[in-house]
Amino acid sequence: MSDDKVAIRKLPSGVSGLDEVLGGGFPEFSFNLIAGGPGCGKTTMGHQIAFANASPQRRALYVSVIGEPPIKMLRYQQQYDFFDPAKVGDGSVRFLHLGQQAADGGLEAVLTAITDEIEKSSPAIVVVDSFRALVRSTLAGPQGESEITDFMQRLALVLTSCQATTFLLGEYADGERDSAVFTVADGLLWLYQSVERNSVVRKAQVMKMRGQGQVPGLHTAGITEAGFHVFPRLATPPKRVETEPHARRVQTGVKGLDALMGGGIPEGYSVLLAGPSGSGKTVLSNQFIVEGAARGENGLVAVFEQRPNDYLQTTPHGEEFRSLIRAKKLEVLYLRPLDLSIEETLRELQSAVKRIKAKRAVIDSLSGLELALGPSFREDFRESLYRMLGALTGLGVTVMATVELTDSYADLRFSPHGIAFLTDAIVLQRYVEIGGQLRRAIGVVKVRASKHSKDLREYDFAPGGRIVVGKTLAEFDGLLTGTPRRGVRKARR
Repeated sequence: MSDDKVAIRKLPSGVSGLDEVLGGGFPEFSFNLIAGGPGCGKTTMGHQIAFANASPQRRALYVSVIGEPPIKMLRYQQQYDFFDPAKVGDGSVRFLHLGQQAADGGLEAVLTAITDEIEKSSPAIVVVDSFRALVRSTLAGPQGESEITDFMQRLALVLTSCQATTFLLGEYADGERDSAVFTVADGLLWLYQSVERNSVVRKAQVMKMRGQGQVPGLHTAGITEAGFHVFPRLATPPKRVETEPHARRVQTGVKGLDALMGGGIPEGYSVLLAGPSGSGKTVLSNQFIVEGAARGENGLVAVFEQRPNDYLQTTPHGEEFRSLIRAKKLEVLYLRPLDLSIEETLRELQSAVKRIKAKRAVIDSLSGLELALGPSFREDFRESLYRMLGALTGLGVTVMATVELTDSYADLRFSPHGIAFLTDAIVLQRYVEIGGQLRRAIGVVKVRASKHSKDLREYDFAPGGRIVVGKTLAEFDGLLTGTPRRGVRKARR
């Protein structure tokens, strides 16, 4: 017996992110079922697949059985970016409505009409929309199950023998199954739409795809003017891009902080910059970006609480940032739609990193990111953040993420929700009261697998808004307890 395998060509879906989830696309000549409840995007996805693959040489046939006639359906589908009227005009995409045949002759008449059209036009792509109502009415009859089984087997035989890749769109509730349909199908894609608290969440799941490995689990999805899109769930973060561990240190732009960290941030690390409101987290992260630009390293800043124009007006580095943006050395990405998912955030961040070849990234802030997430996604915030940071550092990007931290002198915490362990390094900013004055202190809590200073040093803002780290507060004890007292040691410079 020969060891040669039959090569199966994979067709692109035309749906952003879906091919990755499917394992490369839909196998050519496969028989697929796209199922889900009303309004979950089945018809939109069916049209998107048809238009993505149709050409004068490889025509697509879109069959509507029971439901909207083509003239009404196209009125809405042509609003999407994927819709190409030229493909309708030249016959690359043909529409066939079988409502009358279904009403008069049932399954047998529908099968005959589909067979006749296939023999006449020889389509390479066939989409059969909304056959579910016809199936339900047939199942109500005395021989319903056997009729459905016979119909599905004959339909699959007709479509496979004419070498067409087929998609059946069916309206199914969660947990509802038709043995005949599910057995015959080579691929099964389930679309979900649910209301969770005050948000609407769309998801997609590949439950079955013969002959290839798909990405398991539920993947966040959405519908925009571009059509249906899927945000693949990142199962495990990619491996870090590095040659020698810690071979190169990334300078933050704050000399005193670089010294505290043992020479800077190890390249490709994620750093958590935690501090209370007004402590200068944004200013420090901006210096990190400006320093990178001076060293030929492009940067990315993702903001969640202010629009880019407002952000540039409020930061002391606004003019420098505008200049870097014009030079395409920096991109400020605003991510604050309702019901944001971590997968959508990650896709936007990865795209921006690749677009400008960024080596540094700032997330300002994790507190804003959490608020921007849909309610259901906040429940998995730690897991999602772990995957997001891992994906960015896996691209070789050094990441600095700011987080709002309420000063609590009775409970020493380095981050809300216990996320401190997810990052490679932690820089802590605190307010301290000394001599009746509110002063600021900075310290490095950890730098994974690297030595760092354990000193607490005072810092302040120099003219122009830059952070300057000063002397070590060695003459005081109990600074983090809220009741500092002067010790006997002398301050070190």
